[in-house]
Amino acid sequence: MTNRIDQPRLLDLVGNPILIAGIGTGFEATLNYRIGEGHDEVSGHFMVGGGSGEHGQFQLKVNVSGAAFQRDRLFVQVLEISPRDGSEINVVTVPVIYGPRIVPGYIGYREHMVARGETLSAIAETHYGDASLYRRIVRANPAQISDPDRIYPGQVFRIPIGA
Repeated sequence: MTNRIDQPRLLDLVGNPILIAGIGTGFEATLNYRIGEGHDEVSGHFMVGGGSGEHGQFQLKVNVSGAAFQRDRLFVQVLEISPRDGSEINVVTVPVIYGPRIVPGYIGYREHMVARGETLSAIAETHYGDASLYRRIVRANPAQISDPDRIYPGQVFRIPIGA
């Protein structure tokens, strides 16, 4: 094991700041992070462990409020820079969903278990008071909803909530 991201997990719904935690090692105890989606990114470096070859825990709080993200899906990366040639090595990537792109003032989410006969419009009406906002639910749950007309009893959806 070289580097590992334990938080966030695959397709977690995240806000700002984005919390990153895991275990890693890097040349002269330095690792880098990058959060982006192809249009904009936030990056930096941090210290981990006691030196090259030693693994240590890390925990970061990354403010991304200055980024102009254009997509809901971001990629959180932890990586090393090779001392030999400056290339990126031991890159670990976790895709996440960025809540502030979906709901203004994003503060978190509720969970909603789909009941028999429910529709996304009805769920949106219940949580937002507006059935037409069902796309927020679709955007927050890309691994579960591929067709908004096909949801099933027992599915648990994240309902993003704003301030």
